Amino acid sequence: MNPSPPPTADHDDQVTAQALREQYESGSTVDQLVASSGLSYGTVLNRLHEAGTVMRTSWQTRRLRDGQARRNLAARLRRLYEQQGSTLTELAAAGSVTRRVARRLLIEAGGTPRTTQQTLRIRSAADVARRAKLAKSLRARYEAGATVPDLAAECSYSVGTVYRLLHQADTRMRPKHNHGPARTPRKQS
Repeated sequence: MNPSPPPTADHDDQVTAQALREQYESGSTVDQLVASSGLSYGTVLNRLHEAGTVMRTSWQTRRLRDGQARRNLAARLRRLYEQQGSTLTELAAAGSVTRRVARRLLIEAGGTPRTTQQTLRIRSAADVARRAKLAKSLRARYEAGATVPDLAAECSYSVGTVYRLLHQADTRMRPKHNHGPARTPRKQS
């Protein structure tokens, strides 16, 4: 039986590039990667770019490495995650870090990552509450005399959406082309 051929240089480069990326995203600096890998500075940078690494600025690296600043960032990201229902992608953008680092910081701060379904449930509950508040606001303005097309233009919604929101708020609708405050029905004699 013939021995298997040695791995190609491209394969080694790719594995090394991915390993470098993981170390970099966990907080290592390019200088530390150069020292640990024995590669030149330029080669490390090239392999990080090949692996699709999002590079940090020097102040972002210092902030990640500084203990108190890291704890503050982790606590801020946890508040965003738990109180506002932010996703890991939104945390990464808010903290100027990658999703992996945002997840790690969340866990360091004592947070527990949610599943996608849990996040969707939180988001839909917030949307329902926001729409109910908007519906009540539209109802008050409609009952004060505003027309549906005017409300639609103010809110940048379609007329149909405004009608749905008004019906959701149990609004008593005026007859068509009757502008002004809603009237009480006349008593028939």
